[in-house]
Amino acid sequence: MGKPPGMNRSLIKVLAALFTYLMETYNFRVVDAKEHDSRSSSNLSPSDFLDSLMGRTSGYDARIRPNFKGPPVNVTCNIFINSFGSVTETTMDYRVNIFLRQKWNDPRLAYSKYPDSSLDLDPSMLDSIWKPDLFFANEKGANFHDVTTDNKLLRIFKDGTVLYSIRLTLILSCPMDLKNFPMDVQTCTMQLESFGYTMNDLVFEWLENGAVQVSEGLTLPQFIMRDEKELGYCTKHYNTGKFTCIEVKFHLERQMGYYLIQMYIPSLLIVILSWVSFWINMDAAPARVALGITTVLTMTTQSSGSRASLPKVSYVKAIDIWMAVCLLFVFAALLEYAGVNFVSRQQKEFLRLRRRQRRNHKDDDLREGRFNFAGYNMSQCLPTKDGSAVKNAVPAPNPQQPASKDIDTMRKKFVDRAKRIDTISRAAFPLAFLIFNVFYWVTYKIIRHEDIHKK
Repeated sequence: MGKPPGMNRSLIKVLAALFTYLMETYNFRVVDAKEHDSRSSSNLSPSDFLDSLMGRTSGYDARIRPNFKGPPVNVTCNIFINSFGSVTETTMDYRVNIFLRQKWNDPRLAYSKYPDSSLDLDPSMLDSIWKPDLFFANEKGANFHDVTTDNKLLRIFKDGTVLYSIRLTLILSCPMDLKNFPMDVQTCTMQLESFGYTMNDLVFEWLENGAVQVSEGLTLPQFIMRDEKELGYCTKHYNTGKFTCIEVKFHLERQMGYYLIQMYIPSLLIVILSWVSFWINMDAAPARVALGITTVLTMTTQSSGSRASLPKVSYVKAIDIWMAVCLLFVFAALLEYAGVNFVSRQQKEFLRLRRRQRRNHKDDDLREGRFNFAGYNMSQCLPTKDGSAVKNAVPAPNPQQPASKDIDTMRKKFVDRAKRIDTISRAAFPLAFLIFNVFYWVTYKIIRHEDIHKK
């Protein structure tokens, strides 16, 4: 006897309700388990998380580099120049304030239990992790900054990438070539090198984009920093091994406005001032000598001042050539008056020599007893044989008149010769100095400047 159709329908409904209840209960437990896991991970305190990541319970050893006994650690570096200045020629160094940033991957610091994609940690945690042993190869002095706290940054990403940034003030060596000073272009380098790890363990490299950044509005008192900065490698080979090294070269072009105002223009005016003596009367010896000596001493002081702020190098600099030539022109102007004075006094020497010769001739005539009465106009007093005086004797001419004419002619001749020297100097000195200026500025501002830019 078959079951009525109503019972089948009720049985099916009961089974469907039971299945729905079981499914809802299962889904609730799954969701509850997920929420419990998320709550447990979110409830994990940062201190416990850091202890489990790099603390005593983590098993992390800061004395061992990442990838120990494996491939070398690649450290990517970039720098941000906060200030650049104090380029000193005497000690050949420069001062720079930078943010040094290093980034590397340490698989031991990778995490997944913490929801944040990166962690900004206190600088005190730096002692708990491994860091590259970077140092500056051409450093002469450096210091950290700790006002108001240590200027350090430590950031760890989920994949174990570590970002380490630090603020430094460095005094770096910069060997300079001062042959074109003060129209020179200097190349100063910054070398970042590993001290203890060879290239089998550690390799430095520059960041691909923005390896060297400069603060906006950065200005130098005497130089202009070119935009292009050469990035390269300077791998060092020592007895202890092969060490990684990267470098950046800064090209600094000197601005010579200060030296134009303090050196070139004053020395130029001193040289022009020495030419004023060519227009002063040559008989005014005190004025011309005082002017010449004053300009020579002033030029000597100016030349000494130009070398005070420069190192004692063995080669000749551009400023040395300028000062030497200016001193030469000033000294030549003083010697020119000495020549003029000597030429103008030659007529006096010549007259003195003629008087001495005449005196010698008179002495000779007295010794030989050949006294010439005609020369003294005493022929009228000489008696003849018959006792009468010579009436038709011609009086002797006066020797003072032709002698005075000869003296005036001679004096005029030597004075004109001395004045001619002054006249020639008025044109020769400025022309020679102009020719020197043309050669000087063309050589140092055009020819050598282009050669430096090509390098």
